[in-house]
Amino acid sequence: MVYDKANELARELKESQEYREYCRAREAAFESDATKALINEYSALRLRAQGAVVSGRRDDAAMERLQRLGELLQLDERASAYLIAEYRLTTLLGDIYKLLAGAVDIDLGALGG
Repeated sequence: MVYDKANELARELKESQEYREYCRAREAAFESDATKALINEYSALRLRAQGAVVSGRRDDAAMERLQRLGELLQLDERASAYLIAEYRLTTLLGDIYKLLAGAVDIDLGALGG
């Protein structure tokens, strides 16, 4: 029964406005190989910066590059739309995870519960 509900939720997510917009924005942004490469670098740097924060290390070079890439991507309408759509989708998924974790009383700790 739980897996049936999980599969139903997965179908609903796939049909959600957030997911559909994410797919459209991703396709449009990734039409350009240069934009795709910048977005991929930005995503990798963002993960690296988050890892540095969690571990207590400072990575000023990565933070500076991340900021410059972010500013550059904001100027590209398609890249900016993709990053906004990605943020909305990950926020939705995070909210759902928090609801599920709360239902079974799991402490999310560093994940922001």
